[in-house]
Amino acid sequence: MDFSSALPTFIITLREGVEAALVVGIVLALLKKAKRTKLNPWVYAGVVVGLLASALVGILFGWIIQFLGTSNQQYTPVIEPLLEAVFGVAAIVMLSWMLIWMTQQARTLKAQVEGAVASALKDDAAAGWGVFSLILIAVLREGFETVLFIVAKFQQGSIPAIGALSGIAVAAGIGVLLFKWGIKIDIRRFFQIMGVLLLLIVAGLVVSSMGDFDEAVRSLSQMNRESESLCFYYERFAKNPSCILGPMVWNATQVLPQDKFPGIILHTLFGYPDKLYIVQAVGYLLFLITIGGIYFRSLGSKNPVSTRNGNIPSSAAEKSIRS
Repeated sequence: MDFSSALPTFIITLREGVEAALVVGIVLALLKKAKRTKLNPWVYAGVVVGLLASALVGILFGWIIQFLGTSNQQYTPVIEPLLEAVFGVAAIVMLSWMLIWMTQQARTLKAQVEGAVASALKDDAAAGWGVFSLILIAVLREGFETVLFIVAKFQQGSIPAIGALSGIAVAAGIGVLLFKWGIKIDIRRFFQIMGVLLLLIVAGLVVSSMGDFDEAVRSLSQMNRESESLCFYYERFAKNPSCILGPMVWNATQVLPQDKFPGIILHTLFGYPDKLYIVQAVGYLLFLITIGGIYFRSLGSKNPVSTRNGNIPSSAAEKSIRS
């Protein structure tokens, strides 16, 4: 059994899971400080419901894909890669947005959570539901991104789900180390490393999603004569062109095939293709230049801290949690 396809989902779930674990840990610490630990079950309920809801969304998406693929078997070779490409684009958008957003919001995460908890505790009657909603949204947000990524790779079977579960378990362990046992971990460096890995994973998803679109169009052109013109253009200018991705940039099938070690690791983790076409290469570079540039600039930026907005430095936040 090939577990290489579990690596990308493990890394994504680990990073997103640690973000959710930070929110959960901060909320538990604030409840302890406010002597409202009786609300802790609402926190745990939010975590469980969020995980179950994310799993149900994944099952629903899988059922929709299976239904569409079997309802008209004639077009299955077109529908399956097309759905992979569509979900791949959705995962690219969501993961890229969260990568940049979380990096920009990391400095004020504690203050934001503290403000949300304080608002929830003002109403004693609805305090439990307020805490529950805060945790549920945090877990759902991270879970939905992982579900989209797994669905985008649905042909790889259940192995990506194993990677996702492993990532959740390790993220939960990191949360326990931080908030239960008080072990110091360089969270900023952790997110920087995970962010770079996530950036490369999503960049690879750009390449594979383009390949899925190409496969769908090529399959459609082969079964429908009226669609043959879709793959006609590049044949005039290049040898062995793709249907819609242009001439081939490289062919490493003899040197580093993507279906054999170590190429299979690079393929499943970073989207490495042993055959790369010019449109894929341009898309890959554009993604790294644009999204990667925004991400690295956000790492180096130092946002001013405004006490009027309720934002406090991370060091002060850590002190307030310990006190």
